[in-house]
Amino acid sequence: MSRERNSSDRRSSGERIAKVMARAGLCSRREAEAWIAAGRVAVNGKPIASPALDVLPHDRIVVDGRPLPARERTRLFLYHKPRGLITSHADARGRPTVFAALPEGLPRLISVGRLDLNTEGLLLLTNDGGLARTLELPATGWLRRYRVRAHGRVTQDQLDGLRDGVRIDGIQYGPIEARIEREQGANLWLAFAMREGKNREVKNVLGHLGLAVNRLIRVSFGPFQLGELPPGAIAEVKTRTLRDQLGERIAARAGADFSLPLAAAEMPRPERGSSEPPRTRPTSPPAPVKARPHKRRPSDAERIGEPELARRQRRGRRKARR
Repeated sequence: MSRERNSSDRRSSGERIAKVMARAGLCSRREAEAWIAAGRVAVNGKPIASPALDVLPHDRIVVDGRPLPARERTRLFLYHKPRGLITSHADARGRPTVFAALPEGLPRLISVGRLDLNTEGLLLLTNDGGLARTLELPATGWLRRYRVRAHGRVTQDQLDGLRDGVRIDGIQYGPIEARIEREQGANLWLAFAMREGKNREVKNVLGHLGLAVNRLIRVSFGPFQLGELPPGAIAEVKTRTLRDQLGERIAARAGADFSLPLAAAEMPRPERGSSEPPRTRPTSPPAPVKARPHKRRPSDAERIGEPELARRQRRGRRKARR
């Protein structure tokens, strides 16, 4: 009896295996649970079939015959998602994905939430599944801001009515801040902000008000801004900035670790349509975001023309002789 109790106490001080796999950047917790159920994961040489298992740091975890990669420092990236990409590692219909479009030399990344196929703008990517899960939770309280172009007409009073939330088709949406920015023909540009981010929330709420969304751009997620990051570009948040912006409460809840070194090797993205975990390869730093070109100031000759410039110069010389 005492031996069983000691074994139980030892295991209770560990972490769930799906959580450990996610924090290693191999997959999300949901994917980890699916891989375990498929018999692809073994602990200390024994295959497991249930994610209801706590593991300790010295336990040996193997996925498809390959050791679980060592966890690296918690990192966060800002990605400007273009329209037409699926926020997924693989798509059963063969559509292009965010992760296949990322540049080479990045660690295995997980998205913080998702953006729909035709939604563009800021998408947060991280190598830490615990951080991704924490930032997705409404309890974290981070505001998500969008710019929306929609066809139709609505009054500011109608938009103000969303501040207390709204129930649509049995789904309760939380408080929403919305205001009209400008009219553009038969369309309106709106500023839209919310803290929950339910599936298709912006389109469903505005559709309830008689508007058809035809462009949706996420411009910020919590303290992180899209700014002038070009479409398709990615930029890493510096570790010190990330630690400061998360704060102690969120970092502790996520189990973020900023003291670990960067991994010497990464888990590259799987091929499109493949559910296999990726193989390791050497890593290199991501390409820096290109700065916008500086606009050259036109010369006087270009601005007013060479003949006029010559006349002004002669007039100046005559005045100087006087």
